[in-house]
Amino acid sequence: MLEILVFGSLFGLIAFTRLPLGFVMLFCGAIGISLLHPRGLPAGLAIAEQQIVDLATNYHFAVLPLFILMGVFVVKAGLAEELFEAARRWVGHRSGGVGIATILACGGFSAMTASSSAAAATMAKIAVPEMDKAKYDKGFSAGSVAAGGTMGILIPPSGALIIYALLVEESVGQLFVAGMIPGLIQLLLYVVVMMVVARIAPLWAPAGPRFEWPERLRSLSKIWGVLVLFGLIMVGLVQGWFTANEAGGIGAGGAFLFALLRRKLTWAIFVSSLVEAAKLSTMIFIVASGALVLNQFINLSGITGNTVDFIQSLGLEPWQVIFCLILFYFILGCLMDGFAMLFLTVPVIVPVVAALGYDIVWWGIVTVMVVEISLITPPVGLNVFVLRAMLPEVPIVQMFKGIMPYLVADVVRLALILIFPALALWLPGFLTH
Repeated sequence: MLEILVFGSLFGLIAFTRLPLGFVMLFCGAIGISLLHPRGLPAGLAIAEQQIVDLATNYHFAVLPLFILMGVFVVKAGLAEELFEAARRWVGHRSGGVGIATILACGGFSAMTASSSAAAATMAKIAVPEMDKAKYDKGFSAGSVAAGGTMGILIPPSGALIIYALLVEESVGQLFVAGMIPGLIQLLLYVVVMMVVARIAPLWAPAGPRFEWPERLRSLSKIWGVLVLFGLIMVGLVQGWFTANEAGGIGAGGAFLFALLRRKLTWAIFVSSLVEAAKLSTMIFIVASGALVLNQFINLSGITGNTVDFIQSLGLEPWQVIFCLILFYFILGCLMDGFAMLFLTVPVIVPVVAALGYDIVWWGIVTVMVVEISLITPPVGLNVFVLRAMLPEVPIVQMFKGIMPYLVADVVRLALILIFPALALWLPGFLTH
């Protein structure tokens, strides 16, 4: 009964108040612990305080602000425009080429900024006008940017994977490596979607202008530095040259030098970059602290054990339980922000999945993929509303119509990872041998 009261209060406060998610989880978790613990409120406050201190001193949490700072420096260096321009000059002349350039630029930019909404908002300013010039369908062009922005959630360095690692006490580096192949599959499938749509409905995605080879090569000269930096981080993680934290330091330092050498970094911009990264890191820290306190309540209340016992009593096969969990995530994703879903469900669901004998690294990739899909799933898809704010002239129904081919691709990719877990686990397993 107490568990129902605490979680009912949690969802009620989230749904009907403007209180930040982190403070709501912190409050409900601390009160729940107080009601369960013999020492009452002092115990609840002490446990909450200890969780906050533990997170603040957690070595693995340090990787998140480092990658956030890397993304801020990359944005300040004006990389988004040049990524798109380079991709457009190389593939824009093909049928659907400007759209393919948008997908490639979204993938690269969102991965380096580790922010889906920021990538969608930035690329909307850059790519949509070019697709309008090429006479693309407005809903499809907006849908392409909204879907393309989601790729940063899975392709390392991924903020969602870092949060998942903190919640389940798993290796950030292992999750980063596990996300590489599924992330590349997503990029490939999105490009295939653009090519198929261009062939089936050529008026939706016509060809753009052709650029000569000298112009194509000049476009690479503006982005090669940050591409080398990103490649170094990925190869270094795969080869075990450095840890995820060291990769974050190299990424932040390299992005700083990249922006500095391009003369994009004045003292005022440098200070504003630090402030912006600090604000984003603090926001995530508060939410993560609240999630960890709520997790302690879940552990004390025995919710996880009771959930496992209940599922086992149903007599379902493990794959049937996984299917039900995926369905639950899809329904929840239509009603709730993806990151809120991650914080609220991972502490309860991951022990259930582990008890069924599944690898929690694989389940982390699956979970983040479902969060990705929720960002473009009606009626709440966050990226769609970001695009709606940027492009008020495009009806939201038309945007969702343009997103549908990408949703189909996402479901195909999810099915591949569910049926063939090795797509996520082979690379981490190969590197540990």
